[in-house]
Amino acid sequence: MRYLVLGGCGFVGSNLSAEVLKRKEELILFDNLHRYGSSSNLEWLESLGEFKFVHGDIRNCNDVETVIRETTPDVIFNVAAQVAMTTSIEDPRADFEINALGSFNVLEAVRIHSPDSVILFSCTNKVYGELDELHYRETATRYICEEYPRGFDETLPLDFSSPYGCSKGAADQYMIDYARMFGLKTAVFRHSSMYGDRQWATYDQGWIGWFLVKAMEIKQGMLTEPLTISGDGKQVRDILDASDIVSLYFEAVEKIDQAKGQAFNVGGGFDNSLSLLELFEILEQELDIKMHYTTLEWRPVDQRVFIADIGKATDLIGWRPKVDKVQGIRNMIAWLKDNWTFEDAAGNVETKSV
Repeated sequence: MRYLVLGGCGFVGSNLSAEVLKRKEELILFDNLHRYGSSSNLEWLESLGEFKFVHGDIRNCNDVETVIRETTPDVIFNVAAQVAMTTSIEDPRADFEINALGSFNVLEAVRIHSPDSVILFSCTNKVYGELDELHYRETATRYICEEYPRGFDETLPLDFSSPYGCSKGAADQYMIDYARMFGLKTAVFRHSSMYGDRQWATYDQGWIGWFLVKAMEIKQGMLTEPLTISGDGKQVRDILDASDIVSLYFEAVEKIDQAKGQAFNVGGGFDNSLSLLELFEILEQELDIKMHYTTLEWRPVDQRVFIADIGKATDLIGWRPKVDKVQGIRNMIAWLKDNWTFEDAAGNVETKSV
């Protein structure tokens, strides 16, 4: 099997690429190395095995067409993306070109040059908008959606909101339509929150990883000021560990006849849901610290609740997450201890091995 991983040096891409190498399959890794941490992920992958690396940009039609025409991959994991809501608002054009135009470039190249390729596309729950038309009950630590207490399934109406929601939503619909109109073997994963090894989280993206880093800085005495959080901290997401993301994509390849032309809500499910305040409680217990914080305004299009109903993915693909949220958080803390760079208030830098 020949795998092409677009965005192969990002968080999801590097984990998928590592699995390809583990299986001793042929890997073509495509990335522009723009995102923080991507060069480190490339070095890590090079330590695992041999593959072809293409330094390219998904926005460039020629880059995409060339790699697909020359390699005719059996499987394409399209996980190259602009992933931050805030960045999409600051630079809507770049967001559109990466997420919408970039994915269109992939579809056209496959339609013309490699129509038998499987394409799995990493999308987002933001295609459903703010979900503010629903009703919510507030508890001491979280919100509960009255209409969907156990999670949202794919019958939820699409409601693109924000440049990010529009760009990913446009790509989502193109993926589904190219299966319908041209018979391509595409499937879409509308992800909730993801976390795990090789995620170099930032303030704007990767909230689990970001607050794990902050908690570890508190533990080491490097951070003494209160944290800032957007909203009241009762927003709920279901979180999905990197290893479960990998199993999802590879099981979908095996079940592509059932999955093609379909969109799936995917996350950790209700049992792996938690609010920011509940995450803080876990970190306080695990690290024996206190997470002091102050609140900011809510971020635009910040859903009070998104929990994926994963029933469709279970029924059609046979997939279900296996990593419990607490164990997954422990695993990521261990990875951060070995790989992250921490800076204290005096500017001293401690660099861990990558």
